[in-house]
Amino acid sequence: MRIHPVVNVSQIVRYKDQMKGQKKEEGKLVEVEEVEEWEVKKILYRKKIRGVEKYLIRWKGFMAEGDTWERKENLKNAEELIEEFKQEEVVVRQQVEEEEEYRRMELPGKFTAKVLYR
Repeated sequence: MRIHPVVNVSQIVRYKDQMKGQKKEEGKLVEVEEVEEWEVKKILYRKKIRGVEKYLIRWKGFMAEGDTWERKENLKNAEELIEEFKQEEVVVRQQVEEEEEYRRMELPGKFTAKVLYR
């Protein structure tokens, strides 16, 4: 009996066509201070590599395959979105820490079975 699906590696290929319902048109450039730029829709993730902070950006008018990693210097017009993302990140970290603290209180350690079944 199989518990989970198994796929041969030779059958895995990158999908090249658009899925039904996906937009085929690309986003439009926005003019900021007489320079045409893409507009940031959402910041998805942040990472730091060798001291350089990069953000995974979802561009307005593009689907997930158009997401790119951008340096903070390239996102000067999206400072508000960066601050919102950092605040959300802090809230999520606090929730994770609270859950971990609850688990530590719930299960005192390797001696749990002895305490429960004496």
